Amino acid sequence: METIGAPISADTFKLGFIGAGKMAESIAKGVIQSGVLPPNRISTSHSNPDRRISLHSSLGINVFTDNDAVLLAVEVVEDSDVVVFSVKPQVVKEVVLKLKPLLSKKKLLVSVAAGIRLKDLEEWAGHSRFIRVMPNTPAAVGEAASVMSLGGAATEEDGELIAKLFGSIGKIWRANDKLFDAVTAVSGSGPAYIFLAIEALADGGVAAGLPRELALGLASQTVLGAATMVTKSGKHPGQLKDDVASPGGTTIAGIHELEKGGFRGTLMNAVVAAAKRGQELSQAK
Repeated sequence: METIGAPISADTFKLGFIGAGKMAESIAKGVIQSGVLPPNRISTSHSNPDRRISLHSSLGINVFTDNDAVLLAVEVVEDSDVVVFSVKPQVVKEVVLKLKPLLSKKKLLVSVAAGIRLKDLEEWAGHSRFIRVMPNTPAAVGEAASVMSLGGAATEEDGELIAKLFGSIGKIWRANDKLFDAVTAVSGSGPAYIFLAIEALADGGVAAGLPRELALGLASQTVLGAATMVTKSGKHPGQLKDDVASPGGTTIAGIHELEKGGFRGTLMNAVVAAAKRGQELSQAK
């Protein structure tokens, strides 16, 4: 049985990001704004001078500088207790393998790379004190829907620490790693489906005579308000729909058209197709 690493102090731990893209920036921003960590306990690196200046000036975090990308990553790992791999999925294996000698069980490892299975991450790192997290793009506005799965040597305390970090950018749930293709299909790809729905609602408003700006504003706020009602009311979406649809009224007439067009079935098929594609991509890595 694999040994468990030493506990990480929630009061003093340092957080490092391997990869300084939009997701890393969103997480760091949320962690700082929520007061979970001060900027001086967060580090990352970037070879581009403009990006380094931008990250340091906007967030105040430590940004290591070097022309060698590997040396930059080494500095981040050495400075951190919790290391988040936020690089592109196609380079995760290469990056983890290069850093493997430094990735002891004293460090809690986290991956936010889509499509990279936990068992592969553990194999590349040489131990299973690893947590896989799947956030989504609304992390940029503090409204992420994230899901995490704990590796074999990750403790409950490790899980609580990561839940607190990612809770600063939205909501987080826990699920088995085998469900992550489905998770990605719902929450990872889901924002794109909703953007399409907002665009279609707005286009419908324009077709019915509304000015474009008003139609888009109404469509966006309506989706936001409806989602908030689902999360806060405790009612099933079907019940909330029924509450709006008066007998013989405008709403039920519109719902009838959506049903004739196969709206629900099409959306369900989109999720299943995305999950299937996720499985194919994971198996190809």
